Amino acid sequence: MSDRTVSEAPAVAGTAAPALDAPLLLGVRHHGPGSARAVRAALDAARPAAVLIEGPPEGDALLPLAADPQMRPPVALLAHAVDDPGRAAFWPLAEFSPEWVAIRWALAHGVPVRFVDLPATHSLALKEPHGEETAPAPRTPADEAPAGPSPTPAVDPIRALAETAGYDDPERWWEDVVEHRSPAGGATPGTAADALAPFAALAEAMTALREAYGDGGHPRDAVREAYMRIQLRTARKEFGDGVAVVCGAWHVPALATRTTLAADRALLKGLPKVRTEMTWVPWTHRRLARHSGYGAGIDSPGWYGHLFAAADRPIERWMTKVAGLLREEDRSVSTAHVIEAVRLAETLAAMRGRPLAGLGETTDAVRAVMCEGSDVPLALIQDRLVVGETLGEVPDSAPAVPLQRDLTRTQRTLRLKPEALERQIDLDLRKETDAARSRLLHRLRLLGIGWGEPAEGPSRGTGTFRESWRLRWEPELYVRVAEAGVWGTTVQSAATAKAEGEALAATALSEVTALAEHCLLAGLADALPVVMKALADRAALDADVGHLADALPALARSLRYGDVRATDTAALSEVAAGLAERICVGLPPACTGLDADGSEALRRQIDGVHGAIGLLAAGAGPAAADTATPTAVPHTHL
Repeated sequence: MSDRTVSEAPAVAGTAAPALDAPLLLGVRHHGPGSARAVRAALDAARPAAVLIEGPPEGDALLPLAADPQMRPPVALLAHAVDDPGRAAFWPLAEFSPEWVAIRWALAHGVPVRFVDLPATHSLALKEPHGEETAPAPRTPADEAPAGPSPTPAVDPIRALAETAGYDDPERWWEDVVEHRSPAGGATPGTAADALAPFAALAEAMTALREAYGDGGHPRDAVREAYMRIQLRTARKEFGDGVAVVCGAWHVPALATRTTLAADRALLKGLPKVRTEMTWVPWTHRRLARHSGYGAGIDSPGWYGHLFAAADRPIERWMTKVAGLLREEDRSVSTAHVIEAVRLAETLAAMRGRPLAGLGETTDAVRAVMCEGSDVPLALIQDRLVVGETLGEVPDSAPAVPLQRDLTRTQRTLRLKPEALERQIDLDLRKETDAARSRLLHRLRLLGIGWGEPAEGPSRGTGTFRESWRLRWEPELYVRVAEAGVWGTTVQSAATAKAEGEALAATALSEVTALAEHCLLAGLADALPVVMKALADRAALDADVGHLADALPALARSLRYGDVRATDTAALSEVAAGLAERICVGLPPACTGLDADGSEALRRQIDGVHGAIGLLAAGAGPAAADTATPTAVPHTHL
């Protein structure tokens, strides 16, 4: 490509004829239903030859999957570094995201669609691995980054515009001027000019803001915008000027700026790189509502989804949903309540000078009419409807690491479907299916994949054959699965390899005993020989009675687990019996010369040993039973 300026400057929407004699720049609010409807209307009116979208180009090969019947938003593009899976980023997309609407429109009309933002190979290299503090943070209401390869900019464009218009709440201003004035449902404006006019006004406002505040964003924005300009040049060379670009409104003035190709390439020179892999993963409305980590900062994704999907009469339909939820919770809500709530919401909107009742008005009306002034049921409405527990789905054909595929197959076999809503399951380990579920959950915990956490069981039984778990699937667990993929291609092989590695690396006896307990709970028979050898070696070398006392209870519990899980624990029993004998012999001298704190700590350890030896005497054979009586001796020295 020649080193020419962009003399045919891209036209913002509204300044070009429908024939598109210049690229169409559609500045949007990410995850905004009004922007999504406006983008659909603009694309229907302009019929571009290609659609370019702010996002990582590595995702281009995955775009056709968006048309798969199994694909149900919210979903996200997940990119992670091949050599360091913890270095990852998400690009979440909801049904009401303008980018998602543009992708679906292009696929439905047979129009080429591409991502044109800075590649993930660079953005991940610029990103610190691990930890939510360094994860992509939300941008602003005008430009919340789908994956947010850069942190929050210094200027909040929507807040500045809202304050200029006399609003103290930028969200309310945005709803009034965009969300509530965009055609609802699938309706489109009467003319192409009507469809493109909102983008022209927003682009003009962003241009004024960037002139007033300078770039005002994160320094990485300049690099991203340079790359987007290069991609726009390439698309124009391939498709002509009839291309549409869907990007954050903040970037529109930068993409319309005349620059040289050499200048843009200079900004990209020397960027670090990492090898990356990318796939689609399910996302949740609750994750969209988070303002930190991988969240998008959308306070009310459920409400936004309703506004986008409602074919007409959105307030009436919303009140009907609320009434249905309250009825499910055995609250008395009649049709008359719904009618009165709608009337009150509309009256409040008129009094407050709003074009349509927003979430604030509907919430006030629900509180007054359906909740009798109480905020308690409103918390349920906020959780279930305003935010929502929707978990997206991706097709089976989406790329995935081998470990993820094995986990998915196992989940289906055991009928343990990942769900965004927390739920508790009670397992009876005497049943093969429940025992297999227990092994899977313990293996995942060993791998650091915290899908399930042990919970207090039901009161109907206290035996070791019962387990209770709290399950909740979070999108970040896909990153944990990718990280754990270095240990193996199946959950069992990966957990076995990690257990063996931790056994060889452990230095403390308590670490090895805890690991042995995990291996028995997870049914990792292949890892037990390595773990038991490490346990015997550490126990033989450790002469500290306190360390031995800390280690014994876990071994005793493991022997009980072995009974119900039909695990061979003979080797473990020998180690436990020897450990108990050494503790009993070493306790008298260990109890001398202690201060008050030391005495209290040792007393707790002795209590633990006493209970553990009782378990060993009951089920670990004669050797253990012979060691049961000496535990009373040390108490006389305290």
